[in-house]
Amino acid sequence: MAGKKVIGVLALQGAFVEHEAALRRCGAKAIRVRRKEELEGIDGLIIPGGESTSIGRLLVAYDLAETIVERSQTGMPIFGTCAGMIVMAKEIPGSDQFTLGLMDISARRNAFGRQVESFEADLDVKGFPRPVRGIFIRAPYIDRVWGETEVLSVYEGKVVMARERNLLTCSFHPELTTDLSIHKYFLDMA
Repeated sequence: MAGKKVIGVLALQGAFVEHEAALRRCGAKAIRVRRKEELEGIDGLIIPGGESTSIGRLLVAYDLAETIVERSQTGMPIFGTCAGMIVMAKEIPGSDQFTLGLMDISARRNAFGRQVESFEADLDVKGFPRPVRGIFIRAPYIDRVWGETEVLSVYEGKVVMARERNLLTCSFHPELTTDLSIHKYFLDMA
């Protein structure tokens, strides 16, 4: 097991089980994070899709927010998918919900429509040799980036994947596909 990366998956609400399975298929060790102590000794953290308002409230209730922000500031990679994108954003137009405020992005909630308007699409991702399948479920998108944030993928003119140093985010759910390329990309960041 020497050299195996240990990735925490925030397990307060949302699609954490699917991320754990994807990480294991990549050869990493996945652990569920529900307590502050579980943030110690991990090489990276995934904030899964789910309901962003609930995740934000639970981050505060479980006293995890401050430690996650501190770990990100010392270089720990963090990957947010769908609701995780919203929780990582510095701005959410029209909302005052809690966020970690990690990334220089403005994220629009449910921007592609309601649950019945969920869809799948092939996406070109900067630096990837082939398109990846994106599953969009009540998905947000990024309407503005600034600072060091780099746009990695755009769908119909809307930013759906971005990176800022040790922070990665996407609007869609890579954990719901068999393609491990985005999880492997994140593991390379760890």
